[in-house]
Amino acid sequence: MSVTPSPDGLRVSHAPRVSGASPTKTDATAPGTPPPSPSLRDTESLRDTDEAPRIVPRRHPGRWLSAAVALLALAMAVNSVIRNERFQWGVVGQYFTTPAVLDGLLLTLWLTAAVMVLGFLIGTVFAVMRLSANPVLRTISWGYVWIFRSTPLLVQLLFWFNIGALYPTLGIGIPFGPEFVTFKTVNLFGAGLTALIGLTLHEAAYAAEVVRGGILSVDAGQTEAAASLGLSRPRVLRRVIVPQAMRSIVPTAGNMLIGTLKGTSIVSVLAVQDLLFSVQLIYNRTYQVIPLLMVATIWYIIVTTVLSAGQFYIERHYARGAARELPPTPLQRLRRRLHTLGVRLRTASAPDAKPL
Repeated sequence: MSVTPSPDGLRVSHAPRVSGASPTKTDATAPGTPPPSPSLRDTESLRDTDEAPRIVPRRHPGRWLSAAVALLALAMAVNSVIRNERFQWGVVGQYFTTPAVLDGLLLTLWLTAAVMVLGFLIGTVFAVMRLSANPVLRTISWGYVWIFRSTPLLVQLLFWFNIGALYPTLGIGIPFGPEFVTFKTVNLFGAGLTALIGLTLHEAAYAAEVVRGGILSVDAGQTEAAASLGLSRPRVLRRVIVPQAMRSIVPTAGNMLIGTLKGTSIVSVLAVQDLLFSVQLIYNRTYQVIPLLMVATIWYIIVTTVLSAGQFYIERHYARGAARELPPTPLQRLRRRLHTLGVRLRTASAPDAKPL
């Protein structure tokens, strides 16, 4: 049977079947005609019979060797710290939660929080002044940042601690006129207040530059678009510029927060009973210097770890956007790795699994 085209459609003609010939397959093709392409059934049979090529990942012997060396060095360091009796870990555990140490830790945390809040409030004001069109405000802001960034923090603390030598009394009144209220600086500037003022003014100088850099990182088109809607400049700054600038401000502010936490230990020179000064009082009495310093070190590490975790989630919050993918949290990374490991184990334990 053959099918041939005709003007009216397809015409079927019946031909006698030759015995011994295959009805679906011919032994030869006409000269000049291309060989027939394999059918879908032939392709599926080839896929079933032939083994698919396996992709072998590239080996990295140097990576494994460097990881082994690093782990060996880390194990040696941990072993030397744990098994060294001179650290006196029993003494560390004895003084780790004593009332004197906890009181010093609370004072350190309070001082850190107060300095960061007040420093960024004052720094934001100076940052806006630096970006102002008023030349007087720009000059004052630049001079403030220049002075407090040019002098060491310890010098500033000692200066404020001895402010009574320059100004025995301070008063409130009319400039170049009578004073209504006067008080002695000796009674006003104690050790705690001196530490708060010195750290805050020093922190505000750096915070001003951080906030100014974050504001300048926002595209100028955002300000123009907000101005075209009739929004006032303070509202544009508060509702449009600052939320977008937080993406640049938060990482640097987090580093400043951790630096301020550790920098508060410098107030021990003013006899402020922070964490470091508290452990110093103890080991000056017991002569157990190393274990008491380890107590302060461990507390600093714990608090810094908590602050770093908070910084991560704050950065993740301000990283939201239509074209941005939020970074995975540590818990999400752990779940993803466990899921991948489970899939590999199920694949390897399947009955028809091929050896890797």
